[in-house]
Amino acid sequence: MKHSSSPLVTASPSLDVETVRAQFPILATQAHGHPLVYLDNAASAQKPRAVVEVVSDYYLGKHANIHRGAYLLSQTATRLYEEARERIARFINAAEPAECLFTRGTTESINLVAASWGMQHLGPGDEIVLSVLEHHSNIVPWQLVAERTGAKIRVIPIDDAGDLQLDVYYRLLSPRTKLVAVGHVSNALGTINPVAEIIAAAHAVGALVLVDGAQWVAHGNTDVQALDADFYAFSGHKLYGPTGIGVLYGKRRLLDAMPPYQGGGDMIERVTFTETTFAELPNKFEAGTPHIAGAVGLAAAIDWLDGLGLEAVAAHEAELLHQATARLGEIPGLEIKGTARHKAGVLSWVAVDPPISTLDMGTQLDLEGICVRTGHHCCEPLMDHFGVTSTARASFGVYNNHDDVERLAIALAKVFATAHRRLGVVREAASTETIDYPGAAAPSPSAVAEDIRELFEALPDWPMRYQQLIELGENLPPMPEELKTQANFVSGCQSQVHLAARLRPGSEDLIEFLADADADIVRGLIAILQQLFSGQRAAEILAFDTTAFFADLGLDQHLSLTRRNGLAAMVQRLRQLAGQYERAVAP
Repeated sequence: MKHSSSPLVTASPSLDVETVRAQFPILATQAHGHPLVYLDNAASAQKPRAVVEVVSDYYLGKHANIHRGAYLLSQTATRLYEEARERIARFINAAEPAECLFTRGTTESINLVAASWGMQHLGPGDEIVLSVLEHHSNIVPWQLVAERTGAKIRVIPIDDAGDLQLDVYYRLLSPRTKLVAVGHVSNALGTINPVAEIIAAAHAVGALVLVDGAQWVAHGNTDVQALDADFYAFSGHKLYGPTGIGVLYGKRRLLDAMPPYQGGGDMIERVTFTETTFAELPNKFEAGTPHIAGAVGLAAAIDWLDGLGLEAVAAHEAELLHQATARLGEIPGLEIKGTARHKAGVLSWVAVDPPISTLDMGTQLDLEGICVRTGHHCCEPLMDHFGVTSTARASFGVYNNHDDVERLAIALAKVFATAHRRLGVVREAASTETIDYPGAAAPSPSAVAEDIRELFEALPDWPMRYQQLIELGENLPPMPEELKTQANFVSGCQSQVHLAARLRPGSEDLIEFLADADADIVRGLIAILQQLFSGQRAAEILAFDTTAFFADLGLDQHLSLTRRNGLAAMVQRLRQLAGQYERAVAP
């Protein structure tokens, strides 16, 4: 079937990439002593100087609250805000500016439709159609509405390449279908969905369609009227604009009939203590003081991007995707996930031989100054489909160049070569008796902590400390498979972590811990926890300030939030187990 969103082709106007790069000061910086390579544009794009200057200029000389001020400064701010709305309407070819609502981003836009339209129009037996490709932001709001209304969610499957199975989609549609909510482009795989066909089929059974356009609008032309989309949502920060600003497009007849999403100032016509009448579009859905600078900055980003030409941008990113697909495909043991017929500039992969965790890959690439995303990308149902917990993902933007792709390929090849060498080193499997300290308790946690502090203080920078963690992880004896049960699983970690405890054989109060993870850096953290706590009494474990200790090591500054949360989850489980043993041995 022909796709209305044409694939990103290579034959198109040229783009002067080096001139573009010069407009992004952050690209001239370094990370860990290496020139920065930023390949996480699907999460958030960097900002050109033109956008930063417009936002700064607004705050320095044009800021005031809008719509009701009688003074010139307020009138100026109001004009800039509403001109931004007009600019956005032209960008997506909305019928009128009032159909473009400012929100905090795609997530809030979808939640607005779910809470306002969904709660008003959905009921028991009604069906909402989603796809396996969806971001959590286009799943969870509909689950919440379905729970409250009795509606049911139906899911469009995908094939092994990552394309939607449209034949199944057509069979899912029925008079019970009230809404179809799909992404224009998959953030995890880059699949470009045939949204015009999806919309036409949904309309044929009387259903509405919401399109999550977060991953599309910066990479191809958007025409909401040609698509006949009922709702279309996108975020500013993926469009080279500010964070905290987004847009919900909706057809006027739908928005007019929807109740307000939030109540407050600027969305009312008149308020008394007995009743409130609401303002006309778009104000009805924009309660409170909006992100005025964000709207102004978003309009500037659109002007900047349009100046480059979206056809040229799309062609350039297609070249990078082609190059990256070929180069990463040359690395033995690397498997690309997502080979759809029509793709945007997103490339996801896993390591199958040897099995390197995506977390370790991402951290090692970071030490080379290369920024990629690792994890489930807020697409856990999609990860489940492929039978993986996470992928590593490179996503391209207008300022990326061929050198960026080469550095990624070379660094990844080095990661895989190192892993292959390590795989050649034979390790002896650990047993449940591996950790068996004879005699009295191990040195106190405070004494062990001091030794570890001295070791880390002797390592002058994060790359060397990271390598130390990796070595600790590599040398950690593996946990026996029979202990890797759901009962011993530690939730809240980015990696798959299992942790168990027991009393030391022959002891009445000395606790031993066994733990394991699928990422060496997490195994390194486990090794430190074992050094601190294995062979200790419960009271000593509970008395030790683990959070302050890891802060002293500087790990709180270099571990990502998810890894810090994972470490906190492991420490919490250790303390929970220690508390259980303390109660068990109490007189």
